[in-house]
Amino acid sequence: MQKGLLIFDLDGTLMDTRRDLSAAVNRVRRHYGLAPLPEEVITSYIGDGIRQLVARALQGQAVDLEQAVLLQARFYHQHLHDATTLYPGVASGLPQLQRAGYALAVVTNKPTAATLTLLEHFQLREFFFSVLGGDKAAILKPHPQPLRDTMRLAGVTADQARMIGDHVTDLEAARRAGIRSAFVSYGIGRSGAEKPAATFTSFADLTLFFLNRLPQS
Repeated sequence: MQKGLLIFDLDGTLMDTRRDLSAAVNRVRRHYGLAPLPEEVITSYIGDGIRQLVARALQGQAVDLEQAVLLQARFYHQHLHDATTLYPGVASGLPQLQRAGYALAVVTNKPTAATLTLLEHFQLREFFFSVLGGDKAAILKPHPQPLRDTMRLAGVTADQARMIGDHVTDLEAARRAGIRSAFVSYGIGRSGAEKPAATFTSFADLTLFFLNRLPQS
């Protein structure tokens, strides 16, 4: 019996992508003759999609934003997983959740090509029946539509779905979609004023929690 649907964010939830994202951002800044930014500053800009990341990193500089976004995408794709790692427990936890009967999906504001490349590199693609990137979604999180579209594909109702992420955009999207959220505090984001239904300090704890849940009818 299917237990329900678990929707995962990518950056800061399944993978620590800070170093590679920051390196690409600073390459863009160097292209425009700007000094590099500290990794922690760039990390604070992550979560709302590539366009917002680049716009924030340029800090009001008078450059062509569309060109800068294309540069960021190109630079990042050239070094997608130089320093990116899975969070502890992800590689072992996902197959356990799948075997337990959960449908698993990814909804991220990250572009689809980069998302799929990373999932395939870390041999995770097979666990997700759906992967929805920011360029394929009709609108980005925190709008609830990407979550609603994924629920529709899975054939589940709101009470059978959970959104798991590390950022306020994930939690807000879940609230607006009418589903419960789980916040992972080990990630790179922040919960803001949102109040998740559960908070986890490790992916192992998250896995154990959902494995112990009763099947949904």
